[in-house]
Amino acid sequence: MSFRNLQHLLETVAAREGSGNVISYPLGSLHEPRVLSYNQLFMLALKASQVLRSREDFQRGRVVLLHFNAHLDIIIWFWAVLFVGCLPALSIPFSNHPSHRTAHLEHLSKMLSSPICLTRASLLPEFGGQEAIDPIAVESFDVENASPMESSDICRDSSSDDNAILMLTSGSTGYSKAVCLSHGQILAAITGKYWVIELPEMTSFMNWVGLDHVAAMIEIHLQAMYGCKDQIHVQAPDVLSNPMAFIDLIHKHRVSRTFAPNFFLGKIRATVKSQGEFVQREWDLSCLRYIASGGEAVVTRTCEEVSKLLEQYGAPPNAIVPGFGMTETCAGAIFNTNFPCYDVRRSAEFASVGSCMPGISMRISDGENKPLPAGEIGSLEVSGPVVFQEYFNNPSATAEAFTPDNWFRTGDRGVIDEAGNLTLVGRAKETMIVNGVNYYPHAIESALDEANIPGLTRSFNCCFSSFPPGGDTEEIVVVYLPDYAPEDMIARVQTTDAMSKVVMMSTGCRPKLLPLDRSMLQKSAIGKLSRAKIKTAYEKGDYQNYLEINEEMVKLYRRVTRKDPKDALEQQLLSIFTNSLDLPAGEFDVQTPIFDMGITSIELIKLKKNIEEHLDLTQELPMITLMTNSTVRDLASALHDLQQKQQEYNPVVKLQGQGSKKPLWLVHPGVGEVLVFLNLAKFLVDRPVYALRARGFNDGETPFETIEEVVATYHAAIKREQPEGPYALAGYSYGSMLAFEVGKVLESHGDDVRFLGSFNLPPHIKARMRQLDWKECLLHLSYFLDLITEARSRELSQEFLMAEGGTTREEALARVMAEADQARLNELALSEAALVKWASLAFSLQSMAVDYDPSGSIAGMDVFYCIPLAVVASSKKQWREEQLSKWEDFTRSAPRFHDVGGAHYTMLSPEHVFGFQKTLRAALDARDTWIIFPVILAQTK
Repeated sequence: MSFRNLQHLLETVAAREGSGNVISYPLGSLHEPRVLSYNQLFMLALKASQVLRSREDFQRGRVVLLHFNAHLDIIIWFWAVLFVGCLPALSIPFSNHPSHRTAHLEHLSKMLSSPICLTRASLLPEFGGQEAIDPIAVESFDVENASPMESSDICRDSSSDDNAILMLTSGSTGYSKAVCLSHGQILAAITGKYWVIELPEMTSFMNWVGLDHVAAMIEIHLQAMYGCKDQIHVQAPDVLSNPMAFIDLIHKHRVSRTFAPNFFLGKIRATVKSQGEFVQREWDLSCLRYIASGGEAVVTRTCEEVSKLLEQYGAPPNAIVPGFGMTETCAGAIFNTNFPCYDVRRSAEFASVGSCMPGISMRISDGENKPLPAGEIGSLEVSGPVVFQEYFNNPSATAEAFTPDNWFRTGDRGVIDEAGNLTLVGRAKETMIVNGVNYYPHAIESALDEANIPGLTRSFNCCFSSFPPGGDTEEIVVVYLPDYAPEDMIARVQTTDAMSKVVMMSTGCRPKLLPLDRSMLQKSAIGKLSRAKIKTAYEKGDYQNYLEINEEMVKLYRRVTRKDPKDALEQQLLSIFTNSLDLPAGEFDVQTPIFDMGITSIELIKLKKNIEEHLDLTQELPMITLMTNSTVRDLASALHDLQQKQQEYNPVVKLQGQGSKKPLWLVHPGVGEVLVFLNLAKFLVDRPVYALRARGFNDGETPFETIEEVVATYHAAIKREQPEGPYALAGYSYGSMLAFEVGKVLESHGDDVRFLGSFNLPPHIKARMRQLDWKECLLHLSYFLDLITEARSRELSQEFLMAEGGTTREEALARVMAEADQARLNELALSEAALVKWASLAFSLQSMAVDYDPSGSIAGMDVFYCIPLAVVASSKKQWREEQLSKWEDFTRSAPRFHDVGGAHYTMLSPEHVFGFQKTLRAALDARDTWIIFPVILAQTK
């Protein structure tokens, strides 16, 4: 049935016998709710409306601010205001900070054109200290003894385009805006929402947050009324303090539709785990169809575990529905109804939010009004009947919110896959850009929560970036709630170190950490910390005392416990390390591994260059020496040895030595070097990580001559370091072929190769290898090192090929050096001679494989694929289906395929490695719980 406006909705539903009830639990009691049928609600609203109509100031069209903390108060007075022809604005909770509260009220008065304000007498003190808004306590009205408004006096002529509600934004970007939700928009929204999932008869809707939240008002209150179903309202503290009560209420009231953000689902999971076998409830959750989850990133693993818990009690496996919505879209409008199956299959850490419901369309644009194709990340824009048209009394904000062709700019960034499902990658305004690289706060916050760090209160951390005075780039700041005693210096430092490592693993940047009191970290009704408000307070200096105390205590501890240099060489090296890596004084000593500090490949090259310059070494410091001796003390000892004898070739480079799980072995790509794995290794904290480096980089070394020689050398090196399996191998590009061959040798000796992966590399490579002469290897290496672009490397390849009389190596080298990015050459400390040596080593590796034909098989394989080189395939789809799929002929179980971000040469770059490692983690977990990191193998270089 269609409705003209919201008044018509309630009046129609109220006339139906048994159409449903509003069931509201008071704070602190889950036993004695107040129950109003829709007819009783209608009659009570008419009484309240008559009281308002008798006052001269309640003129039609006037804004009425509703400031209540009880659900029934908001519901009754919302309808009363609508019936009298005024415009209800739902107030959000006020700040506990007096000056912030006063500023907020002054802003509301101006924005809402001096609104009338209705509240409870108990809330009047919140309006103290200001004169902008004069609240009216509803206790001053004699509603109980009032006569109901005559039906003929109800404001029934509201059109579809007329505003029905003003919903205030949280003010996370400053002052609140008032979102105008029209009658037509709301009715289109609840109709579309009801279409998403079919709900059983004799079931109800449940809400546990304030009705000032758009999801509570639109998705629960109005949608339940539209469906003629009961609606249950519970106070947030009663379920947040007892997550099991949430499930109890679903069982008791036969709830089919409710919502729960990721943090609350995590609370349910944690509560069940903590109680273990003591969770003995006879729940019947066969009624449950729809737990909408939004408002923050939905962690696949968390929600998958909760889904399995609910399924044990009769809920369907896809009862948790991640989604996307905003106040401007009447809450959820895009839903993933195939969770967790869809996201587990994609090995996604954060769930997709799915596809559009009726009434809304979405697109990804480049930010300049140009839609982007599937698979490309850009700005999320939406359009349709459920999307608002304006911000109240704010034409400039309205104009900025829409594109020239009238699509609403959500402020989120996302990607729509080939199936039409949306995955969010962060808020555009919340994106942190540090050293030219984008990072997303929610990903770092999630990583900190998942790390289960002692001393850090779960879900009470907030990450943002801030530009320090005199700085050259933004710094990452993490504010958190500690659970250690303020005087516990050891716990403080241990928590600081653990959090620093997680953030550095996520970003490569050292964060500024700031523990605060609980009173300074207030959450919203649905448990969110306001990142923008906390950032504003930080930048204003509100937390300065906390920051200074924390930093002083950490520095004092480090001064007491630090390991000082024992000789002049260690002292000199320590100075070089700290200056090269820009490390804070006192936080790095002679026994701290540099890889624990989140060092990048560029920083490692810079460090190598500085050591050579400042120590005036008589010969080049081999990169292998620096990577295998990652502390000042170990490097000093190695330098003493280096002066005495030439180092023997050892392919093993230890990138990360921590963790008790079996090691991960990473095999070099076709260029022979393992620096490409440094970005990845920062994330691997549960197991040692080793890389295998080709022979030929150091003075006196000759490159390998055959694949058999490489495989035998690498197999022996692995067995020396890890005598027993299970084994996890990984290779990048050309290295996937070597990992496959080493894996076969291990299996032939009876060893268990538990995991082997392939990144973008097909099994048949000899045709490609025969295309790579020395000049092609030079061009590929130059593109790999970001000296020239991929497009330019293809152009130069054609020029070399078409040149009359051919192009010599010397001519090709001169052309590349002339066109190479000189800043990048300097950054890599790469001379012409070094580039020639490196290209020759790469050519020798490629030459070994010109007659390579794969044979035999391996137990299983995970294939990770990204955008291929243009010369080998035109698309990911073609690349996977026509070439990568051939691994099926060489595995004894069907290979698993994982779509990852980036292109062939950028999949492990800083902008893609964070998402990449999450996919790898999920793939390894799926193979075996003891392994965290998968094997990485990529397309041939």
